Amino acid sequence: MITKSPSTSKAWAKAFSQPAKEFPLTPLPLLGGKIPEGLRGSLYRNGPGRLERGGESVGHWFDGDGAILAVHFSDGGATGVYRYVQTAGYLAESEAGKYLYGNYGMTAPGLFWTKWLRATKNAANTSVLALPDKLLALWEGGKPHAIDLETLETEGLDDLSGLSKGMSYSAHPKCDAQTGEIFNFGITPGINATLNIYKCDRAGKIRQKASVTLDGLPLIHDFVMAGQYLVFFVPPVRINLLPAAIGLSSFSDAMEWKPQLGTQILIFDRETLSLISRSETEPWYQWHFANGYMDDNGSVAIDFVRYRDFQTNQRLKEVATGQIQTPAKATLWQVRLDPQTGKIQKTEELLDRDCEFPVVPQSQIGKSSRRTYLSLQRQGVDTTKEIYGAIARFDNQTGTLNEADLGENRYPTEPIYAPDAINPERGWVLTVVFDGNTNSSEVWIFDSERLDREPVCKLGLPSVVPMGFHGTWKPGIF
Repeated sequence: MITKSPSTSKAWAKAFSQPAKEFPLTPLPLLGGKIPEGLRGSLYRNGPGRLERGGESVGHWFDGDGAILAVHFSDGGATGVYRYVQTAGYLAESEAGKYLYGNYGMTAPGLFWTKWLRATKNAANTSVLALPDKLLALWEGGKPHAIDLETLETEGLDDLSGLSKGMSYSAHPKCDAQTGEIFNFGITPGINATLNIYKCDRAGKIRQKASVTLDGLPLIHDFVMAGQYLVFFVPPVRINLLPAAIGLSSFSDAMEWKPQLGTQILIFDRETLSLISRSETEPWYQWHFANGYMDDNGSVAIDFVRYRDFQTNQRLKEVATGQIQTPAKATLWQVRLDPQTGKIQKTEELLDRDCEFPVVPQSQIGKSSRRTYLSLQRQGVDTTKEIYGAIARFDNQTGTLNEADLGENRYPTEPIYAPDAINPERGWVLTVVFDGNTNSSEVWIFDSERLDREPVCKLGLPSVVPMGFHGTWKPGIF
């Protein structure tokens, strides 16, 4: 575990200084502008809500207990609810008043022989998947938790009619807007890990599975759907399984950057889930993909946020301390490759700005999308010590950036695109903003084509919602 610094000069740290406070379904006050008439549906966001318990801090930002924010937009206005996911580990530790389990960046407390093979806590803190009848709280090391779409009441673990013992369901499913199919994966640890791939129906039930053996135990956080293909980039990070499995080391500390291995590329057919090609290229690391698609020449184009190495893991660990000192710049890249061989035909940096959390409209996943929305560092700040203070829209045709700088000491979450229910030609970008000047959180709504203008609407939240990881938009009935 790591010790928090007693003070910090950066305002973002105040969002994590105390465990977040839940609030029940509450009408949200209008702070400015008005809710667009065509914005009807629900915004869901997930992230670590508490990074401390019983006077002890977590070992890594990824260890915090998951808490979900829902903002529902209807003709009557906007309501919000914020609740911790009631996982078995969260309930047990709440009753005990202390940490009981290991996690991504921490080992279980106690003498070393008591840690052997002790269960890791499912933090349910990474992302959400909105299904017709439930919300899934996702955490890639285990099964998802089913959540009530309206109240966020936790209903329990969900095996999606196909997750057997030892199978996990990762935090970045890809949904085909036309067919309703949902694709995802999970890793089964081992000396040589197993990559499990799932095809689900629109209700989330697993209808088809496949698996392939990997080299060692890599860290795979995301993948991409590109037309008829599912593509995985396996970065050269390998986990030393033995010390992590017996509790002598956290998973994070057991990870080794091995650039000599290169980045492996695995391409699967989305219909049969069979492996088409397996290749290797230069080393890099990526957490997130923006999108993928087939171009007119039959090549696969993939947009993603690329790091030169794995220093990003140390930087994210430091977030939990309230002070960052490790640089880890990421920029937006595109590769084009031959799907039959996996060989890269072209590599290009699209945007030389420190950025993360790239998303495209849900209707464009797997297809060519002109616009990518992302979080990025403000111009002129010390990026070593600051976190993202702006959101932007990148135009993939013109290479231009339309940016919303939120101002000093304001920090957005991943921008979520919401289509307008009245006019399909327009849309809105929603982000949850922590304002370090007032120590409060708000929901900001932008015109997706005019991010450089003032938000069209600002809504107040009853308590601070710490910056988290991923979210989604579920359209409502208009």
